[in-house]
Amino acid sequence: MSNRHPLQRILLPIVLAVTVSAQSASVPVDKETVPAPHAELRAPDKETLDYNVEWRLITAGSAKLQWYTSPVLKGGYESKLHLESTGVVSHLFKVADDYTSQMSSGLCATSSFMTAREGSRSRDTKVTFDAPAKKAFYLEKDLKTNQAVKKEVEIPPCVHDVIGGLYALRSMNLEPGKTGQVPVSNGKKTAWLKVQCESRESIKVPAGVKKTLRYEVFAFDNQLYNRSGHLHIWLSDDEEKTPVQIEIRLQFAIGTITLKLNKETKG
Repeated sequence: MSNRHPLQRILLPIVLAVTVSAQSASVPVDKETVPAPHAELRAPDKETLDYNVEWRLITAGSAKLQWYTSPVLKGGYESKLHLESTGVVSHLFKVADDYTSQMSSGLCATSSFMTAREGSRSRDTKVTFDAPAKKAFYLEKDLKTNQAVKKEVEIPPCVHDVIGGLYALRSMNLEPGKTGQVPVSNGKKTAWLKVQCESRESIKVPAGVKKTLRYEVFAFDNQLYNRSGHLHIWLSDDEEKTPVQIEIRLQFAIGTITLKLNKETKG
């Protein structure tokens, strides 16, 4: 039985929803369904996306995703994600997580670093991606106990970290009914995330009414997670493909968690 606080079980899927993270065994690759996302990559030079996180009709937290060209990697990119609980949820179980990553011009991951402050837990996690060696090296340190976990996993020549995977999805140009796959690694596991474009929808978020394309990411039901659930992402139906809304539906005890775009800043 899990020893996690009930609010932690609620908030951890929020991290998944924001980052589309891969934390389970690999998914078999069907080469016929894999488009070439890098051929027409349209990653912005700079943008900031702010989200409201809702759970059971209350505000549970906020998320800020920053993306910009790297001052260190020539032609590459960097990202920052800050996730924080708010309101009554924060009083019961405070979460303050920060995730940063670096990647090449093709969104191939080079490194990532996460500081996780969740309730009484405090951990730092670093992943180094070695493309020539086709390996990712994972190091997690518990700052309370000073215990460390080290792992390494095989990766393809170009693999995305969790944020790079989201931006790769934005460059895939899938039409309703079409399916694709994105290679993602968090340093512990490497997985091909299957995604399917389902339909065009107009939805209302704090940032306004948006025309979108709705995708399902097959992350649950013994894929990324053993539990049953559904993960949907709504991207704006335009050249930007901005993530407008992210929804994760789990069993009744947890329910539905939704991230809604509150504000976007380009440039």
